Amino acid sequence: MHDFQKPLSQHERLHYNSLTRENIEFLRNRYNHTNRWVIADMLRRSRYHFPEKPALIFKNMSLTYAELEDECNRVANALLALGIRKYDRVAILARNTLHHVLTWFGCAKSGAVYLAVNYLLQGEEIAYCIRHSESRVFIVEDDFYDLVKDVLDDIPNVETLIWSDHGSGQPCTDARFLEFDAWYKPCSIDEPDVILHIEDPLQMTYTSGTESLPKGVITPNQALIAQYMGCIIEGEYESCDVNVNALPLYHCAQRDVMMNPVFYIGGTNVLITPNIEEILSNLEYYKATMFFAPPTVWIGILRHPEFEKHDLSNLKKFYYGASIMPVEILKQIMQKFPGVKIYNYYGQTELAPYHTILKAEDAMTKLGSAGMGGINMETKLEDDNGNAIDITDTAGEICGRGPHVMMHYFKEPEKTEDIMRSGWFHSGDLGQLDEDRYIQVVDRKKDMVKTGGENVSSREVEEIIYQDSRVKEVAVIGITDPKWVEAVTAVIVPRQGAHIIEADIVNLCKKTLAPFKVPKKVVFVDDLPKTPSGKVLKRQLRAKYNEIFVRKAS
Repeated sequence: MHDFQKPLSQHERLHYNSLTRENIEFLRNRYNHTNRWVIADMLRRSRYHFPEKPALIFKNMSLTYAELEDECNRVANALLALGIRKYDRVAILARNTLHHVLTWFGCAKSGAVYLAVNYLLQGEEIAYCIRHSESRVFIVEDDFYDLVKDVLDDIPNVETLIWSDHGSGQPCTDARFLEFDAWYKPCSIDEPDVILHIEDPLQMTYTSGTESLPKGVITPNQALIAQYMGCIIEGEYESCDVNVNALPLYHCAQRDVMMNPVFYIGGTNVLITPNIEEILSNLEYYKATMFFAPPTVWIGILRHPEFEKHDLSNLKKFYYGASIMPVEILKQIMQKFPGVKIYNYYGQTELAPYHTILKAEDAMTKLGSAGMGGINMETKLEDDNGNAIDITDTAGEICGRGPHVMMHYFKEPEKTEDIMRSGWFHSGDLGQLDEDRYIQVVDRKKDMVKTGGENVSSREVEEIIYQDSRVKEVAVIGITDPKWVEAVTAVIVPRQGAHIIEADIVNLCKKTLAPFKVPKKVVFVDDLPKTPSGKVLKRQLRAKYNEIFVRKAS
């Protein structure tokens, strides 16, 4: 029986007579199911508005909002039956599948903390995340069993292993696992009786770690709800939207900037894998109205040999983020899709994740800008001494505050204190203000090249190189050099069939850039190392090529 169904005792009646912390806590718990605002209730409210509308499409399965919420309630009750308590971590290693979505909402409804693990990690790296998070349940997609089978004995905190066959449909061959459908299907579709609050932690995400070991970011309901509201309002999401989810759901950009706000507003989500041909085919087949991708994927779409054969006329809203979009690529998008609305989300995992947005009305006039702080966020720039920068064209660290900000780094008090210093979240990114106070992301602090006493923005050089249509992708880095300390180096992926030589790139840069910004070396490669969100792993490139100038000098 819910607490609010039980008659009040004489002592409980006293809680109504004054506003104290104890009394407010009693009232919040007693009427929790009546007045709470939590992610757990999101699907139920969308079901109220659109019960028979397709909510989720995965392969040959299509679930209405009524059907999806029933299945999520089953998973929540199945977790509770395992003994999962509020704030216990439930980890999943899976692609964009129905089981993945059911796990996410099952955690939200049961009060557990959802942890999606990056499936591009190696076995021991995955085991680290499971151990560090102290996860009690670990759900593994069939295609990833070989990735973790040798480290399962190294995660003693896990009490229950669950097998998902939504990868390639392989049956479970390890007796230690429960099968996902057999585990949850017998459970009730009734909503779990769990008291939940907006401040409760809801998800844990390990940062992709372009520069260091991953940190466990703890995100509460509050941050996600505020962020979803911002996406819906400023990204202009509508209940008639069809959204194709191609980036991995374990990444917060796809999950929390796109999929979940679309569920919130009552749109339709399609789950696929990040293959360019599959993206193009599904955008056409489902008549998608909106699509999000990092710049690397947009580049792949525009330069795919089958691009022109697909009818993408229903696409009305384009979104990008996760890394800086080259202005030349933005121009190509506008040329290929005249009249389309383009939005740029900028942020970090720690901000749930979006911080600023460049809205569609500014896309043409503010090329390359990250816009202003979201509707629930504030933004400022700081110099190295912590002073605010309010003049234009002066680089400073991008800082933010507002309800999007994480709760903390799990087990990392010093790192949490440092990044939250002075009442602001410090991003580690450098930006500049324009005359309208819009933010231009200049670079990661660690990606600035310090050459011959001068600072060079890697982005500035990359923008010039992208003007050569033969260039598919480029990353500019600083490489140790005995003369310059760091030498500007361009690592380039040519377009298929294109022939480029170093002199072509150097001469292009010389036309526009100061001499100290021109690459001292150009390296041609087949691909660039990236995080799953599309960010180029420049630390790997620096490590790989760090001695080329030393060898040259010797």
